[in-house]
Amino acid sequence: MRIRIVDAFTDRPFSGNPAGVLLLDSFPDDPWLQKVAAEVNLSETAFAHPLPEGGDADWALRWFTPTTEVDMCGHATLATAHVLHTTGAATGTVRFAARCGILGATAEEDGTLTMDFPTSSLTAVPVPDGLEEALGAEIVSVHDTAAHIGDLVVEVRDEATVRALTPDFAALVRLSGRGVIVTAAAEQPERGYDFVSRGFFPGVGIDEDPVTGSAHTALAPFWSARLGRDELTGLQGGARTGLVRTRLRGDRTLLTGHAVTVIEGELRA
Repeated sequence: MRIRIVDAFTDRPFSGNPAGVLLLDSFPDDPWLQKVAAEVNLSETAFAHPLPEGGDADWALRWFTPTTEVDMCGHATLATAHVLHTTGAATGTVRFAARCGILGATAEEDGTLTMDFPTSSLTAVPVPDGLEEALGAEIVSVHDTAAHIGDLVVEVRDEATVRALTPDFAALVRLSGRGVIVTAAAEQPERGYDFVSRGFFPGVGIDEDPVTGSAHTALAPFWSARLGRDELTGLQGGARTGLVRTRLRGDRTLLTGHAVTVIEGELRA
């Protein structure tokens, strides 16, 4: 079977967030899927297979980190849609059936893909004991997110603070659900982005995820409320970065980005 590595939320190789993508006829047993994801050893590997015509979705989609299955993943969904469109397996809008519901991905004329995801709720919570020490930064606010995400959105003072973070990952495991998204307003919006973020997910085997699409379903309403605009662009990442364009549409958030295939090969397993 063919396996591809796709860099998502970027238009050039070796940046953005890499994901493994396998298109299958059906899903094998879960232990096999997990072993493949561990072998690929990226933050997410996506597995998809076609569904019968006439239903609510066109493809079934699942995502695995090297250690566990997750409910929602943006960059691996973008990577899967990219593979479907570049191989001719799909055109226009593709509907995916996933653990978090029906997700859409539409090919745009400019070469980007726009995904339709549920908007996350945001609930202000007290700063957990030990979180400032684990991040090594002063915290402005903390918000919890919806069940399918399970992250803490942590606002800090400025972009420089986000860029300089060197978290204690062992401590973060004890202080969050899926992970922690640290964010701040952009210091120079004229550079093409409105806010910055970094995502840390040691609890699911990922110390830092370069560009987390699903987190932007929470970052979009968070920053839209503060900046007064429904269309924004987020820059995420540390050593690797990528851009996510967000459009808030009530209970749905549209996430737009590029993707590029960097490796294609044959899985013999």
